[in-house]
Amino acid sequence: MSSQIRSSLLLIVMSAAMSAVVFGQAPGPVKVAIINAQKAVADTQEIQKAQAALEAKYKPRQQAMEGLQRELQTIQQQAQAPNIAPDREATLQAEFTQKQKQLQRLNEDLQSDVNAERQDVLGKAGRQMTDVVKKIAEERGLDIVIDITNTLYFKPALDITPAATAAYDKAYPIK
Repeated sequence: MSSQIRSSLLLIVMSAAMSAVVFGQAPGPVKVAIINAQKAVADTQEIQKAQAALEAKYKPRQQAMEGLQRELQTIQQQAQAPNIAPDREATLQAEFTQKQKQLQRLNEDLQSDVNAERQDVLGKAGRQMTDVVKKIAEERGLDIVIDITNTLYFKPALDITPAATAAYDKAYPIK
């Protein structure tokens, strides 16, 4: 959830409370809970499984990059050898430059692919976690659930992060 959305939600709740005071209605006690939404999502079985799947899926590409990095080190060592012929040194330098560009492209492609896939998974899980948190709030009669990132202090008893993760895992079991 973006900080802008969280800030807007907090502003709405505070405005509602102030409106009740202005219009002569004494607001009842507001029931509040705190959640570390990022941790709640990250700790779910679904995300843990997706993370392992991502690592396995992209491991061959990561290993290829590591192999290319070793090749670059070998070329660099060969180029630093004493009494190397100028034409051999030029060949090694050209090969080094070509492999360095290849490594950079592979790294950029890998990062792009991993980030895109991770964002898809996290986006879906985040939307589902929002539904789970809403259900917990309704079940517990909570008026507001605030993400920990906007909170300076709270009593640990207000933290529903573990409950949200457990409810998510129950609602969306891994297959």
